[in-house]
Order: sequence, then structure tokens, then C-alpha cells
Amino acid sequence: MADKNQQTYHPAAANGYSRNDTETGGVDPRELRRQKQKKWALYIIAFVIFQTGIIVLFTFTVMKFRTPKFRVRNSRSFDTFDVQPTTPSFNMRMNTQFGVKNTNFGPFKYGNTTVTFYYRGTEVGSTTLRKSKANFRSTKKVNVPVDLVMPTTLTSNADLISDLNSGILPLTSQAKMNGKVEIMFIFKKKRTANMNCTMEVNTSLKVLQNIKCK
Repeated sequence: MADKNQQTYHPAAANGYSRNDTETGGVDPRELRRQKQKKWALYIIAFVIFQTGIIVLFTFTVMKFRTPKFRVRNSRSFDTFDVQPTTPSFNMRMNTQFGVKNTNFGPFKYGNTTVTFYYRGTEVGSTTLRKSKANFRSTKKVNVPVDLVMPTTLTSNADLISDLNSGILPLTSQAKMNGKVEIMFIFKKKRTANMNCTMEVNTSLKVLQNIKCK
């Protein structure tokens, strides 16, 4: 009878604690570990996606090599302006401003470049830009004089007589500017900036106008 009435002693119960995880709301440590691993996996995946996006953006913006644009911008003045519609003849020194527009994230270094001017396909003048560079994402402006002189082959040209009498002398300019784009002082690539511009000399106003470049 003593054995039946004797109560079994449980230390946990005596201290007021239960070992039943469900009753106390406890969580299996292995489940906690799996949840943490899932979180870390998501963090790593998000970081990899972010890094990949940065690399792609960097490749298609900063690391993209673009061809600079080489253009006639305007004529600031004429040092010499001798136009004779009746002869016909012309002899002009035009102070021309050229522009090298570089949209790369690195400088564009170019060599000596010759720009040739034509009147209806006949060469009437040329000038040379000395080697230099256009800084990254900027436009380098270069002022160079150009001598435009009528060749003797145009003396009896009917179009020239008509153009000079109208006061508008149409011109074109062409050039190839060879150089290299340098990005981050390491990556280099050759680029050629082609010039193909049309313009007009207004002989009445003595200005260069209607400049259009492709």
C-alpha cells in the first residue's frame, strides 16, 4: 500500500516547469536552424542579383565605347573676305570653330586631322587640327582659320556665277579623325570620328550659316 500511495517525484514538475514543448509554445531548434539558413540563402541570392545588376549597368554605360562626333560649329569672323560675283571669284579666310564631342567615360585622344572644304565637289580649302584630346563627357572646341580660295577650274562655272549673284555660297566639309578612347586608364579602343557637314556662306552678311552635320 505504501508503494501505491507513494507519488513519483519529477524534478521538472516540482519546479513548476513542463517538458511539453507544445504546452509552452517552444520551437524545435532544428526548425529554427532551417529558417535561419533560408534567410541567409535569400540574402545571398538578393546580393548576387544586385551585384549582377550593377555589373550589367556598368558594362552598358561606363564601359561602353562610343564614337565621338566631329563637327563644324560656326565661324566667328572672317579675316579676309573678297567676293566678286562678276568675275567670278572668291578669296576668304574664315575663323572656324570645330567641336569634338566625346560622350565616353574616358578621354578621346586623336591625332593630326585634316579637314577639307568643297564647293559643289571641288576642293576650295583645307586646314589641320593638331593632335590633342577631348576629355570624358565633354566637347572640345578648337578654333582654326581656313583659307577658302576659288581654283581656276571654276572660272567659267555657271553654278558659281549664279550662287555668288544670289549671295549664298554652298560648302561641304569632310574629315576623318582617328583616335583612341581610354576608359579607366586600362581599356582602350580605336575610334574614328567622321565629319560630313554642309553649310552656306552668306556673302551679303559675311556669316557662315545653316550648318548641318551627319
